Amino acid sequence: MQDDLELIKRLQNQDNTALSLIYDKYAAALYGVILRICKNEAKAQDVLQETFIKIWQKSNSYDPKKGKFFTWSYRIAKNLALNSMRSPSKLIQNEDLSVYKNESTEEPTIDLLQLNGSLKQLEPHHQKALELVYFNGLTHREAHKEMDVPLGTFKSYIKQALKKLRAAYQKELFILWIIIETMI
Repeated sequence: MQDDLELIKRLQNQDNTALSLIYDKYAAALYGVILRICKNEAKAQDVLQETFIKIWQKSNSYDPKKGKFFTWSYRIAKNLALNSMRSPSKLIQNEDLSVYKNESTEEPTIDLLQLNGSLKQLEPHHQKALELVYFNGLTHREAHKEMDVPLGTFKSYIKQALKKLRAAYQKELFILWIIIETMI
C-alpha cells in the first residue's frame, strides 16, 4: 500500500510516469467496467480516455482516508460511462467529483474484463491473479496465498498479464494523448 500512496502522490504532483504506471495497473479493469455499461467499444475507449484525463486533472481530490484509489477511479469510470449513456439533463456525476457519496454494493468481477477477447488471450492463472488483486481487493501477499503459489511467482503473473493487456491497448499512444489533451 505504501508504494500505491507514493505513486498517487507522484500523480498528484503531475508526474507523467506515475500516470503511466497507474494506467498499467487500472486501465484494463476500468475499461471492462466502461465497456459493460456502454456496450460499444469506440464509446468505451472514449470514456476510458475521459476517465484518465479526469484522474489526471482531479487527482488532488482523492482522499485515501475515504477509500482505495482503485475504488475512487472505478467510481469516476462508472459515472462517466453512465453519463455517456444519458442525456445532459440526467448526468450522474458533476464536476465536484463526489464519488464517495454514491456507494454501490455491486462487486466487479473478472467478467468485466472480457473485452475484445483480450482477457481470453491470457492464461487462466493470469486471469485469476488479476481478479484477486483488482476486483477482490486482495494484496499481493493475500492473493498469492489464495492461489497457493510463491509470492514472486504471483507477482510475475500480474506483471505478465499487465504487459499483455498494455500491448492490447497501445498504452504509449493513449498516455501521449492524455498529456497533450491536458496541456491544451
